[in-house]
Amino acid sequence: MEIEQSKVFLEIIDIKEIGEGMRVCIDFIDVLQQSDGLYVGNTGHGYIKVLSENRQSDGYPPRPFRINCGSYHQYLFQEDKSIYLHEVDAGNQIEVTGEQDNKSLSVGRVKIEKRPFLRVECKNGDSIVSATLQKSTSVHVVEESKGDTSIIDLNVGDRIACMEDMPGRHLGEKIDEFIIEK
Repeated sequence: MEIEQSKVFLEIIDIKEIGEGMRVCIDFIDVLQQSDGLYVGNTGHGYIKVLSENRQSDGYPPRPFRINCGSYHQYLFQEDKSIYLHEVDAGNQIEVTGEQDNKSLSVGRVKIEKRPFLRVECKNGDSIVSATLQKSTSVHVVEESKGDTSIIDLNVGDRIACMEDMPGRHLGEKIDEFIIEK
């Protein structure tokens, strides 16, 4: 069964601190633009676009090669096959989404450290699109009216860039099967 993904702005319905865990930063071997990002999410219902660290933030200099993807367990959306963040290795080719187009870039390093997390949930019809992201001023998403916004400055009711999808994967490949993910 072929499933079409759609890129939309979805309304945040909940933001909550959920404690510490393992955070994954992907460092690329090339310069990223401010609009470059990756779609990550807790479930196959959809993903939230996390932007590159190609901007100054409180306490952090720009890191134009990095995307802080959030928690270790999450899906990383790729056109041909979703993968878990813990599966990404140096040398992998990862598709990065820009403002106008996508590009495939090589990973130079994967940096994993223990950090505090926020769970961001957005409403998607009858389901929830969510991501577990590091609670940091350096983590940015695209808010519909504010533009690039630190996760720290998000509020319930804001609308952020997401990609809707349908759950159902086996080893990252889409399958047509009954599945419940929360």
